[in-house]
Amino acid sequence: MNRRQFMASACAASLFPHSVFAQTPTLQPVAEGLDHPWGLAFLANNLALVSERSGTLRTISIEAGYISSPIAGLPDMYSEGQGGLLDIAIAPDFTKTREIFLSFSERYNKGIGTSVFKARLSDDLTSLENGQVIFRQNMTAGGGRHFGSRLVFDRYGYLFVTTGDRGTMSEEAQNPKSHIGKVLRITRQGTAAPGNPMLPDWAAEVWSLGHRNIQGAALHPQTQELWTAEHGARGGDELNLPQAGKNYGWPKITYGRDYSGAKIGEGTSASGLEQPVHYWDPSIAPSGMIFVTGNRYPSWTGDLLVGALAGEHIARLRLDKGKIVKEERLFEAFARFRSLAQAPDGWIYALTDNARPYGGLYRIVHSGS
Repeated sequence: MNRRQFMASACAASLFPHSVFAQTPTLQPVAEGLDHPWGLAFLANNLALVSERSGTLRTISIEAGYISSPIAGLPDMYSEGQGGLLDIAIAPDFTKTREIFLSFSERYNKGIGTSVFKARLSDDLTSLENGQVIFRQNMTAGGGRHFGSRLVFDRYGYLFVTTGDRGTMSEEAQNPKSHIGKVLRITRQGTAAPGNPMLPDWAAEVWSLGHRNIQGAALHPQTQELWTAEHGARGGDELNLPQAGKNYGWPKITYGRDYSGAKIGEGTSASGLEQPVHYWDPSIAPSGMIFVTGNRYPSWTGDLLVGALAGEHIARLRLDKGKIVKEERLFEAFARFRSLAQAPDGWIYALTDNARPYGGLYRIVHSGS
């Protein structure tokens, strides 16, 4: 038994006690010892699929806490700085095709960009088969910052891909021909999805533009609209409802300032540029997010949960007619929360980034009504 497996086994021993759950939410450890875990998705039979930014993909048994060996067949990637293996999306017809999609950073065209990889997960869960890179950004940049990236399937089976501005405050986020600083929407073959804006001078894959670094994305369970959370600079993290063909302002407008304290752009608003639904100042560094569904958390149903990295908490947001009317901070000062996902049985799980000193997978337990 290696160190990871020992730690996972020790955590699993305390899982799912038979006592009545407390009214206040708590975190129950499933597995620890993960190396900068980033993406989280669920398979059948209580198995979680977890990506580690350093370039490994693993399964974790929710019941036993067992962390698998690395799954073979991943593409070559750039695993430095904020880059590496990022998000995971399970195909809507996974039970038939066993296809999964991964976002990652890689070197190409004399730079580094965000790419999407598609493969079949083997029946024994040990390897990826018939893997291919289906999408690469049409522009690359140097450095290891602001790759995005979340993957979300929409109601039609097309894939939203979020990207970052690559940390340069570049006007490429405002360039509609570029894939930098955008929400993109593609088919499972990597081509532009039907229904995209297809505006003059816009790259066919672009859904919306003017984004800084989107690391949170989720579909609203009723409206099926995409919501996103992106990092601001010093202040100005944003929650957005990206609409097709709209411009969300970065770096022309923002509620944040440069890390030096200097002003960025034209201010907080400008004609033709969209306002966020909600913003955070000071920054919380929002990451993975989900809308709560089902009856496991009756007092939270319909709420939006957003993991905070710099803020080291989970933000619980209450919505009313598309506006945020209440915010609560859960598990403050526990860890950097990277990803959130709701399992098929309704329980919500959180991934923490490296702390104490490793990352971990936790189940959120709450019985309030």
